[in-house]
Amino acid sequence: MNEIKLPAGYYARPAIETDLEAVVEFLNLTSIALLGDIEFSVQEYRREWGTPGFDLSTDSLLIISPSEEIVGYQEVWDIFVPSIRVNIWGRVHPDHEGLGIGTYLITWAEQRAREVSERAPDGARFSVHSFVSYVNEKSLLQHRAAGFVATRFSLRMVIELNGPPQRPHFPSGVTVRKMRTGEEHAVIYAVRDSFKDHFGYVDMPFEEELKLWEHFMKNDPNYDPTLWFLAEAESEIVGMSLCWPQTTEDKQMGWVDTLGVVRPWRRRGIALALLHHSFGELYQRGAKRVGLGVDGMSLTGATRLYEKAGMHSDPKHRYEMYEKELRPGVELSTTTLEK
Repeated sequence: MNEIKLPAGYYARPAIETDLEAVVEFLNLTSIALLGDIEFSVQEYRREWGTPGFDLSTDSLLIISPSEEIVGYQEVWDIFVPSIRVNIWGRVHPDHEGLGIGTYLITWAEQRAREVSERAPDGARFSVHSFVSYVNEKSLLQHRAAGFVATRFSLRMVIELNGPPQRPHFPSGVTVRKMRTGEEHAVIYAVRDSFKDHFGYVDMPFEEELKLWEHFMKNDPNYDPTLWFLAEAESEIVGMSLCWPQTTEDKQMGWVDTLGVVRPWRRRGIALALLHHSFGELYQRGAKRVGLGVDGMSLTGATRLYEKAGMHSDPKHRYEMYEKELRPGVELSTTTLEK
């Protein structure tokens, strides 16, 4: 039971399907206040709520004001197999800050995370992660007060396409092509292989991860398989750049959602060539700029690669990762590069 009390007249309840449009409207109101942009669409958020493993009745919470307005929202993402962490995320209406709503939401999310931790493997470390916009100063302070510690940060990298971008140069023996129908499983295997060195990677059973991929491929309004580019060598996929034609807040920004190269083929220029190829394809489709998200402390030095490709950090889109350990033990996710 959450021991933090809400102000008189406010109450909390889980979100339900019919709240979808009102929740998106509320979230966009907070985004405009924080960033000056609309970040969410009803179609995309319907997909989010339908993600395998996410249950509105247990993993969401709304705060309702005395006038029956949504003034707070929190999510708990319990989708990892094995259960070694949860990700939490929430927002508070800017006109209702300073009333303890943010603290109430974080406390509730931690309590929900403790329930999930009971399923963690014996001896495994369990933690809560929360990504908070660095411009959201009140939320940063609330997380610190709740015992969360800032451990990492993520960035949005962007390149402006004022003309045709640089042509890609793949190393000898490596070619690039679009994904073919029916090879989605092979692409997912290649992504898993290339992301084993990504901080926080969890080695999920393939069938569990496949459910997530299939859900997003089926329900993401921006999914376009003709923008999934594969680097191939010796008849195998050695790298990939999986792109989206636009973002919700910027219809003229193409998006590189996943960029990776399998370990034996790294440091040969494949990732840079894939980036240049993606820039060119998105430019041909009318993109004025291209963006992507990156771990600002990437174990593989991804930020340096993106800077080399001509990208720069968007100062509005920096997110601090706050972590709280709920149970000590053996860390089962990737935290360092294996030799």
